[in-house]
Amino acid sequence: MKRRNQLGRVFQTVTIVILATNLSIVAAQNRSTAGRNRTIARIVSEIDARNIEATIRKLVSFGTRNTLSEQNDPKRGIGAARDWLYAEFLKAAEASNGRMTVEKQSYEQQKAARVPQPTIITNIVATLKGSQPESTDRIYVVSGHYDSMCSSPTDAKCDAPGANDDASGTAAVLEMARVMAKYEFDATIVFMAVAGEEQSLLGSTHFAEQAKQKNWNIDAMFTNDIVGNTLGGNGVRDRGTVRVFSEGVPSNETPAEATTRRSVGGENDSPSRQLARFIKEVSERSVPQMKVMMVYRRDRYGRGGDHIPFLERGYPAVRFTEVNEEFRHQHQNVRVENGVQFGDLPQFVDFPYVANVARVNAASLAALALAPARPTGVTIQSRLSNDTDLKWESNKEPDLAGYEIVWRDTTAPVWTNSKPVGNVTAFSMKGMSKDNFFFGVRAIDKDGNRSPVTYPKPQART
Repeated sequence: MKRRNQLGRVFQTVTIVILATNLSIVAAQNRSTAGRNRTIARIVSEIDARNIEATIRKLVSFGTRNTLSEQNDPKRGIGAARDWLYAEFLKAAEASNGRMTVEKQSYEQQKAARVPQPTIITNIVATLKGSQPESTDRIYVVSGHYDSMCSSPTDAKCDAPGANDDASGTAAVLEMARVMAKYEFDATIVFMAVAGEEQSLLGSTHFAEQAKQKNWNIDAMFTNDIVGNTLGGNGVRDRGTVRVFSEGVPSNETPAEATTRRSVGGENDSPSRQLARFIKEVSERSVPQMKVMMVYRRDRYGRGGDHIPFLERGYPAVRFTEVNEEFRHQHQNVRVENGVQFGDLPQFVDFPYVANVARVNAASLAALALAPARPTGVTIQSRLSNDTDLKWESNKEPDLAGYEIVWRDTTAPVWTNSKPVGNVTAFSMKGMSKDNFFFGVRAIDKDGNRSPVTYPKPQART
């Protein structure tokens, strides 16, 4: 009995030591993470709900922002909103020491289904240039649309306050630009307010097409659309969750790529899906009061937003939207019926919630623009083996530290395990079958910033 008690005390002591050691390791890792994310923490803390409220109320004050409304009236219509936003982005750029430039990207839209006569459409584009030569061609885009509508998208005269759809997203983007302009990032970030969304995504389509023609390397695109309401038409209020929509099968997938995807089970591992996982991981660490609800759809059921033109041109893109929508306050003429207020009015916007959505965006954008590029040329050798052999091309960043292999069960929604493998371009996961797990590779720099994961393609079987 005495011997058993002694062994029990020894076992208890060893357990306490192991636990303390593990806690020390975790604490050290947390301290390291906190150090790496100091810039992100400052950005998150500087986003101000009061600025967002002021922007939303100012945009509402223009009466309507319908794309077909007045272009030259200084007080009412899309033109007044355009000019005010341009001036505000210029103010934000003053803190950038010349690294941020602002432009009006305009073009004439010809007659179309929701455009009864040729109309000038103008995007406001603020570009914060990256500082690392190897990364300056890598671009991250974040947008909101500043146009609005009543019940009819072609009614240019009715009051269309558009407080939530989408002054909320536009205000979030402007506030991000204001805060982030003073910081330096390896890669370039574009803050954009687009028009013509309610006329079938016209402004964003123009920007995406121009980017494609110029061969821009847009590594990720976020759109924020309807991110201001926390009390849904279902009666549920949720101030702590934002939906992130991401497609599984790429919109521009070729028949050959579809054949490969089916052969390896990659339906849940598109670049956009990896982007959503990255956003969830980064933002829930940096903005702990917010949960990212990943939705495995390109957009809401049968609907669409400004990220779709980017997806169609092969750029990874996601949509941010509130969890429970209230359709009495979307695309409605302002009116009262049976004692119920209809219309997209500012009293139905939760301004602190919009600020938190902006924080989720900003933390994710900063993490992307500070990190190395995602690895390219990632493959798994298709030989018959219970080992998994991965290869990839070397990154070019001067501050690259190395790479991590990540993996998860085939039924897991997010990456659950990782293994640092050093600054190499090949690694074999011994005894871990590619049949039983999904694998990926991500790059890490010397400050610990991690890229999104690249999902491998199969190598030819040997």
